Amino acid sequence: MENHDFLKTAVVFLLATVIAVPLTKRFRLGAVLGYLLAGVVIGPSALGLVSDTAGVAEISDFGVVLMLFVIGLELSPSRLWVMRRAVFGSGLLQVAVCAIALGTMGYLLFGLTWKAAVIVGGSLALSSTAFGLQILAERKEAGSAYGRQAFAILLFQDLAAIPLIAAVPLLGGAVARDAHGPDIMNVLKVVGVIVAVIVGGRLVLRHVFRFVARAKSTEVFTATALLVVMGTAWLMEVAGVSTTLGAFLAGLLLADSEYRHELESNIEPFKGLLLGLFFVSVGMSVDLALLASKPLLVLGMVGLLLAVKAILIWPLGRIVGSLTNGDSLRLAAILASGGEFAFVILNLAQQNRLINDSQRGLMVMAISLSMALTPVLVIAASKLVHEKAKKPDREFDEIQADTPQVIIAGFGRMGQIVARLLRAQGIQFVALESSVEQVDTSRRFGGTSLFFGDPARPEMLRAAQADKAKVFVIATDDPEANIRTARLVRRQYPHLKIVARARNRQHAFRLMDIGVDDPVRETFYSSLKMTRNVLVSLGFSESIAQDRIDRFKKQDEQLLRSQYLVYDDEAALIQSSRDALVDLQQLFEADSAEERERERKA
Repeated sequence: MENHDFLKTAVVFLLATVIAVPLTKRFRLGAVLGYLLAGVVIGPSALGLVSDTAGVAEISDFGVVLMLFVIGLELSPSRLWVMRRAVFGSGLLQVAVCAIALGTMGYLLFGLTWKAAVIVGGSLALSSTAFGLQILAERKEAGSAYGRQAFAILLFQDLAAIPLIAAVPLLGGAVARDAHGPDIMNVLKVVGVIVAVIVGGRLVLRHVFRFVARAKSTEVFTATALLVVMGTAWLMEVAGVSTTLGAFLAGLLLADSEYRHELESNIEPFKGLLLGLFFVSVGMSVDLALLASKPLLVLGMVGLLLAVKAILIWPLGRIVGSLTNGDSLRLAAILASGGEFAFVILNLAQQNRLINDSQRGLMVMAISLSMALTPVLVIAASKLVHEKAKKPDREFDEIQADTPQVIIAGFGRMGQIVARLLRAQGIQFVALESSVEQVDTSRRFGGTSLFFGDPARPEMLRAAQADKAKVFVIATDDPEANIRTARLVRRQYPHLKIVARARNRQHAFRLMDIGVDDPVRETFYSSLKMTRNVLVSLGFSESIAQDRIDRFKKQDEQLLRSQYLVYDDEAALIQSSRDALVDLQQLFEADSAEERERERKA
């Protein structure tokens, strides 16, 4: 019977996820919101298909543990030292400022005791590592300036959760009745376990993985990785410390090992599945009855939490993190919600009678809703930043320059290289860049031929004397802006030779439609260079490797032109690519046969 219930629960979870997640991703709301909605629908507050929220939450918490292990793997001690300013500077400031502000509001507005205000303020200052990193990964923004800043702050928050958890019993009623104060043995036990994990990990873990790797069994290697994560987390739990700290330490100790990437790839499927389950369990914990009975109070608390944290985080990103206004807004959107550690801390606070059941229920509801709103806030912030980008903060520059031979649209990585070579040869040019930040940054390195302006505007091209130039270089990294500029130049200045950057083949085809004869694919030549180095590393001679690259380059350029004639016919495109591969293989086989024959005669 129990097995039947388990299978039924598993089917419900999978069915809800399969329906909800694709729907939210289709509307660009992200997978996280899909998991949350699935949890709300199947939870006890809605359809009631799954009622054991505590059991689900206990299993799903391991997803957060695995996530912290992977974070530790990606963060070697040397990289942590490099990030120390962001982690222990921005992170410490964010937690301290938000905790003080929220704790003070709890004390003054909601009648909390000072002890409860300290714990509640600290717990609400924490954001969701699981939500934040998942959203950054989905949006491919983890490597951006604000993404790195968010990662550093979230990392400090995870570390800050540990002393908060330890402080709850010290401030709670149990300790107040204990005349002997805190148990020194417990403190020593915690310190001892942490030291044992660090020292033991350094001395033992690599040898263990070397021994297991000799078995050449992926299953055993994965089992060993899970054993390390679960064993370290269990040791921390026995010592009364956060299990996530144990997982993070285990990952950190293996970050410099030769098995890091294999460990990460083996753990990833478990992490993704359990993190999804975690998000579903958060959705299941949403109490719709409480929301219906006290809507103004709950929504007011959600709005207050988001507003206070966003208002404090925005200047932090701007001043301490040196982010732009737009990136600071994105940072605030990612970090404004509550986090998963708040559930743990508030549960402990309620057990130690720092807060009552009603206060805990209201705060858990507010945190859950704030987490559910995070994907929407991130999208709204991105749209707001995009709109602001269309309306420049200042007027376009007045262009005053000698008659240029070349006009460069876009002064990013590619435009700057073109400009440096032209300047070195004394060739007059005018560069137009639509990003204020890019213009200001580039001007610090010298050069008076760069102007702030939109190259897709006719008046800017007239001011840049496009009618007297010979070549127009389109180096913008936005394909749509790239196409608009090329169309305008081709229409108004047909005499200009257009040299345009293309992101991929489809972009190149669209440029060829406008009349750009030879689009420059931005990663094509660097990819050829990389492939040549790979062939040489495999033992090919320099001349043979270069010959292979030259043959491929010539054939691919011919293929691009032949595919341009049928690029709106997917079947023809696929067939032409297959035919080209067969032709290339035959060419290389013939070359190899000739080389073997020459070697035999020699």
